[in-house]
Amino acid sequence: MKLDFPQRKIIHVDMDAFYASVEQMDNPALKGRPLAVGGAEKRGVVSAASYEARKFGVRSAMSGYLAKKNCPDLIFVPPRFERYKEISLKIRNIFFDYTDLVEPLSLDEAYLDVTTNKKGNPSASLIAEEIRQRIFDEVGLTASAGISINKFLAKVASDYNKPNGQKTVNPEEVISFLENLEIRKFYGVGKVTADKMYHLGIFTGKDLKQKSVEFLRENFGKSGDYYYHVVRGIHNSEVKPNRIPKSVGAERTFDENLSSEVFMLQRLENIATELEKRLKKSKISGKTVTLKIKYSDFTLQTRSKTLPYYIADKSLILETTKELLYQEKLGNSVRLLGISLSNLNTEKNEPLEQKVLTVQLKFDL
Repeated sequence: MKLDFPQRKIIHVDMDAFYASVEQMDNPALKGRPLAVGGAEKRGVVSAASYEARKFGVRSAMSGYLAKKNCPDLIFVPPRFERYKEISLKIRNIFFDYTDLVEPLSLDEAYLDVTTNKKGNPSASLIAEEIRQRIFDEVGLTASAGISINKFLAKVASDYNKPNGQKTVNPEEVISFLENLEIRKFYGVGKVTADKMYHLGIFTGKDLKQKSVEFLRENFGKSGDYYYHVVRGIHNSEVKPNRIPKSVGAERTFDENLSSEVFMLQRLENIATELEKRLKKSKISGKTVTLKIKYSDFTLQTRSKTLPYYIADKSLILETTKELLYQEKLGNSVRLLGISLSNLNTEKNEPLEQKVLTVQLKFDL
């Protein structure tokens, strides 16, 4: 079927179990063994898991306690984010040999627009193969890739032949590929949304395509338009090399649940200090302060306040955060607190040294 909308040549490169693979590369004794990056303690959290650990159901964001229960032989190592950033920069430099249109999503994945590329190679699939081989030869790690006409399809395709593989969805294959795709594999459809779609009789892309845009808007709000278009292969978002963050934040998971606001204020001061460092390092300020609260039963609550002026100072951030904390009574004891700043000065195209911020979860180890 001929597609009558703009087509690009997009590659999505996704490193395989990046943090865990770096640890196994740096310590050969860990190769081939089930490994988790993160905290093993009762309140620790898994940041990443090796493929050996994933066979036992160990996943990122899982509690260290449950991960160890699933895999008694699991080895925990503390995260080394500076090392991951160092490796990520080497990989990104390889990308820039092919195109300047590189949009990092995180330390371990990025979009590349190779429609016009520095090698003059008309085949995006061959470029992806070459990039993956160079990452292996020059860095020592494996990567997977998805190649197609837009970012959505490339992202979905990169999961297909993991680890250390790639998949191309050619223009003439787009519609059949999407119609046969399980709805849970659509990028942007999480578990909650997938369950809702199942209840509405939507199990595949073909089922989704049969729903009108009005039906999708009614059931999924603003996301309805997104679902309506991507299932038809329409996703016109460009690869943006200077991807500006919408918010900057810091958060912390605690060893023990907190039930007293006094103890929470002590922790929030530390979080505000960390946030101030990140803001000042990148010369960012913002107007909207958001307090994130995760309770012991894992329910999540956010409280926000927008100021009439930009702030980046710890004392002002903390003052607003305190106000938000006391805004209403806490529903339960608390296991995680976070503070973020949005409505940033970057949205007004003001100077910004670091366009992409990767904010890592802080652990009490």
